[in-house]
Amino acid sequence: MDQLSTEKLDLGHVVKITLAAALGGFLFGFDSSVINGANGALKVHFAMSDYQLGLAVALSLIGAAGGAYFAGRLADVFGRVRCMLAAAILFLVSAIGSGIPFGIPDFIMWRVIGGIGVGMASIIAPIYIAETAPAHLRGRLGSMQQMAIVVGIFIALLSNYLIVKISGSANNVILGSFKAWQLMFWIEIVPALMYGIAALRLPESPRYLISQGKIEEAKAVFAKINPDRLDEHVAAIQKSFDNEKRHHLSDLLEKLTNGKKRVAPIVWVGLGLAVLQQLVGINVIFYYGSMLWQSVGFGESDAFLSSLINSIINMVMTVVAILLIDKVGRKPLLLIGSVGMMLTLGTLALCFLNASPDGSLGGGAVVALVAANFYVAFFAVTWGPVMWVMLGEMFNNRIRAVAISICGLAQWFANFLVSWSFPILTGKGGIGIGPTYLLYTLFAAFSIFFVAKFVRETNGKHLEEM
Repeated sequence: MDQLSTEKLDLGHVVKITLAAALGGFLFGFDSSVINGANGALKVHFAMSDYQLGLAVALSLIGAAGGAYFAGRLADVFGRVRCMLAAAILFLVSAIGSGIPFGIPDFIMWRVIGGIGVGMASIIAPIYIAETAPAHLRGRLGSMQQMAIVVGIFIALLSNYLIVKISGSANNVILGSFKAWQLMFWIEIVPALMYGIAALRLPESPRYLISQGKIEEAKAVFAKINPDRLDEHVAAIQKSFDNEKRHHLSDLLEKLTNGKKRVAPIVWVGLGLAVLQQLVGINVIFYYGSMLWQSVGFGESDAFLSSLINSIINMVMTVVAILLIDKVGRKPLLLIGSVGMMLTLGTLALCFLNASPDGSLGGGAVVALVAANFYVAFFAVTWGPVMWVMLGEMFNNRIRAVAISICGLAQWFANFLVSWSFPILTGKGGIGIGPTYLLYTLFAAFSIFFVAKFVRETNGKHLEEM
């Protein structure tokens, strides 16, 4: 709406529906990170090997990949709001089941169910926010999704920390005959119910309504956001859907002058952004942070506190990102983040490579903690929110849903690879923590070239211009 008058913009209404949609991001963050406090206790409780622990943590991400892949298609068939409601139900079921597992297989099953909800929420919220937000505010409002994610991570780690402080250990009894790690999962029941209630109250995406021929309903939704030049805006969206049929993967192909087809370059850019966001190893901090710091000499409570501090920095810097993203632009922020992550990851790698034979960091512990916090800060102010904002706005209306689904699938698969491989790479017989972080450093360095060469700025453009 940057070409439209903003005098009649109902900012309060826009923010309200954006925050309600972003509750899915909160659950995304909470569900993904609650395992951080429970994985050590689970390993002891079920006598898991490093391989089994990696699967228990990471297989939920396969569920997330599946949820992300099908979310776009389901959203085009059933609508954005109904998909949000379905995700809320999946979160609720997973939260209950994860706290009462009988063994490793059913624990993984409950986590996969939650993972499907995470994957759906990760795709639906950016689509919904991009399709309802005015163009000149889309970056900031789109960043609300990432803000909700980091708040969810923070609340998960805070609740884990408080539970451990009260119980003494994640494997101790805290409530009746239930252990602390079980309570960690049950905390999620509350936000899952809140998300479901919020989804029931949200208006459907006006662009989805137009795609279904429900023009008057779409106008009613747009009228509550900004009624100025309403017919002109709706007509522009209708034009972008001209002759549109049900989306297929083949829509991502473009025909060359010689008659052959290839994957559209913009799709490769989206895939690159999605995968690189994970290959820099950010979720190792949020999935395994407590175990990581314990492995280099920290006590259990101090390790939980270190993870909590990482999360606070993540949250604060995401606020900074929201303030900067529409002023600085997407591409400059990505470049700044890539350089910052390369330097901080390199510092972490050096610290771990110079650890003593027993794994402790000695005097390097302070340097490692500072580097880890700056690493999280650079990610949170750049790649964390910017990747999701760009996926929501870089594709045109015709391919947006299916393109985001493919990128989401790739993002979650990369997340799975990193999360599954970390305990194996750093455990007995692996390459060690130092070389593993050196690998993440190399991916951060490559991301500098990728952004500089292939990413185009999307700041301030209409979705119909993409």
